[in-house]
Amino acid sequence: MEHEKYETYYVPEQSPWPIIGAIGLFLMALGSGLWLQQRDLSMPQNGYIVLLLGCLFIFFMMFGWFRHVIQESMQGLYSKQMDRSFRQGMGWFIFSEVMFFTAFFGALFYIRMFAVPWLSGAGNNAMTHAVLWPEFEAIWPLVITPDGSATKPMPWQGLPLINTVLLLVSSVTLHFAHVGLEQNKRNQTAVYLMLTLILGGLFLSFQWQEYMHAYHELDLTLDAGVYGNTFFLLTGFHGMHVTLGSLILFVLLIRVLCGHFTPAKHFAFQAGSWYWHFVDVVWLCLFMFVYVL
Repeated sequence: MEHEKYETYYVPEQSPWPIIGAIGLFLMALGSGLWLQQRDLSMPQNGYIVLLLGCLFIFFMMFGWFRHVIQESMQGLYSKQMDRSFRQGMGWFIFSEVMFFTAFFGALFYIRMFAVPWLSGAGNNAMTHAVLWPEFEAIWPLVITPDGSATKPMPWQGLPLINTVLLLVSSVTLHFAHVGLEQNKRNQTAVYLMLTLILGGLFLSFQWQEYMHAYHELDLTLDAGVYGNTFFLLTGFHGMHVTLGSLILFVLLIRVLCGHFTPAKHFAFQAGSWYWHFVDVVWLCLFMFVYVL
């Protein structure tokens, strides 16, 4: 009888997936760096190969790890304490993502509020202005680079505004999918989840079109000074998170169609919803501070 007071806690066997994921992330970082450095066509163009290999490692890791966790869950190996552990883990993961984007937004804030005024001679930095860049004017976005080349800022109207509407609507459709699951209405869940995936795919498609427009018509590239750097870093990393979120929602859709969730037990669906809503909130901040203000 004493043993009935305690819950069992499933401890899985040693797994190869964390080290495979670490190798994939290393290859992605290495490949990205090499790709950016190998823009000279006279150099061997192998950076994108390393980047692609890293992506393949990550997708292989996610497929295998997802499969193992799903199998363990369907076998009834998880207790209530395990569920609490999953919730804490997802909460800390999203917190780490908040800190990730906070660092980039902090860099943008520092550039606009401190570095740009200082470079124009504000405060006690008249000598800095005279020596480094006498013609510099404290405006944002910076459309003139130190080498004298010019670019154009990305307006908030058009594709950025359309993408904002798409992500806001996707949060609504995902909410209705969650409500359908809680009410055991699987058709509603599947339909709204598919709509969410379609909206996410449209967002990524329009962002790609926006990048092509920036490169070919606005001369807005990674070489376009600090404005181009911050623009592509923030929007690019957000696009990567939308891609990851779409992959998670796709897995959830397959599980819904397979009948894996119940109204009382569906934390995997909740975790995917948390992540997607987080990505939407980040985009709203990004839209305001990168495009509008």
